[in-house]
Amino acid sequence: MSTIVTRFAPSPTGFLHIGGARTAIFNWLLARHFGGTFLLRIEDTDLQRSQSDMTQSILDAMAWLGLDHDGEITYQSQRFDLYNEYIDKLLATGHAYWCSCTPEEVEAMREEARAKGLKPKYSGRCREAGLGPGPGRVVRLKAPVTGATLVDDMVKGAVSIDNAEMDDMILRRSDGSPTYNLAVVVDDATMGVTHIIRGDDHLNNTPRQILIYKALGFALPRFGHVPMILGPDKKKLSKRHGATAVMEYETEGFLPEAMLNGLVRLGWAHGDQEIFSREELVALFTADNLGSSAAVFDKAKLLWLNAHYIKESSPARLAVILNAFLERRGYADLDLEYLARIVPLLQARAQTMEEMAQKAECFVVADEALAYDMAAVKKFFTDDVRGHLALLREILAGLCCFNQASMEAAVQGYLDERELKFKLIAQPLRVSITGSTASPGLFETMEAMGRDRVLTRLDKALSL
Repeated sequence: MSTIVTRFAPSPTGFLHIGGARTAIFNWLLARHFGGTFLLRIEDTDLQRSQSDMTQSILDAMAWLGLDHDGEITYQSQRFDLYNEYIDKLLATGHAYWCSCTPEEVEAMREEARAKGLKPKYSGRCREAGLGPGPGRVVRLKAPVTGATLVDDMVKGAVSIDNAEMDDMILRRSDGSPTYNLAVVVDDATMGVTHIIRGDDHLNNTPRQILIYKALGFALPRFGHVPMILGPDKKKLSKRHGATAVMEYETEGFLPEAMLNGLVRLGWAHGDQEIFSREELVALFTADNLGSSAAVFDKAKLLWLNAHYIKESSPARLAVILNAFLERRGYADLDLEYLARIVPLLQARAQTMEEMAQKAECFVVADEALAYDMAAVKKFFTDDVRGHLALLREILAGLCCFNQASMEAAVQGYLDERELKFKLIAQPLRVSITGSTASPGLFETMEAMGRDRVLTRLDKALSL
């Protein structure tokens, strides 16, 4: 197989959303699987709506997902001279013509066609008029009016469109700017793109683009159109289903590998396997396994995937991510080594990093700022229990090794001497050091917190 070149071509008019990210992933994987090239093009010809900060947000999202591109980024707004060069070539070879029809006249032609039960389209009135450039004039493609255009689709198979259904599309607007279809064809051809995977909302454009390819004498790339993504109600995914921008999921505490895994499964499968490493995806991905049915975005499954990747990640890596989430909660200058001790206690208990940060607050809050569940204090802190806690505080202070085994042995020894049950002091101890009745294992938590923090908090609890 010759070198595969794929591309991702977002418009910087908004954030990178779930559908666009999936498209980028599919094209990235196809290129990486075959040792090809993955290009990035920013389609910013709409100067009114394009925003530089949106371009950066798209780049940030791709970087977060690990979708590295090859070569320099191509910006359509910097290629207008190239587009005009190819439009002029089409005019010179008789594959395009100048049209003086106004938008109102074209709409009247379409209305007339509708009234006759025909396809509403431009009538071709200027097709043979031999016009030249002039104010308000556009350039149209002289499209074939007989035969059919075949799309050899990698996902949908052969799709045939009657040429009579297509009109002479505009290539250059009256203001001199190129249209989307013209720019895309010139870009893909001159960039050497060989394979294009995109949403099936582009399928209507594909036969029109093929006509431009043929008129310019360009080789056709392979096209693959993947179905739309649906929400749980089987309607097109939208904001009513929750977050749709990729980086909203980073903010919610999803790991990039979970997002990558979850998105690639929206339309691609390898047997019944659900969990894939990045390396496995690159090794296994081909267009042959792209599905032709719409995929349903299930956030519950994404949460399940995220919980898996949180459990599998190293404490050192998660400590860095956790630190960022705790900073958002107002905790600054935290010790990463301390956070790395906390992480193993929370990995199995958190589906997102935001949830982990919430559970980690009791470990990092200043001792004097620790808030107590006063209902639990009232329930568990009887006079007898306070006496036991005071004695246990002194025992813990005197331990030579402040680790889980030593603390558990010392506390159990104290209880055995007095024929007391562990449950008598378990919750009071937990509330004393965390402020709550819910935490990871008691002695694991105490070891992670360290002697000074545990003793300080016991003193505070005994003063309540």
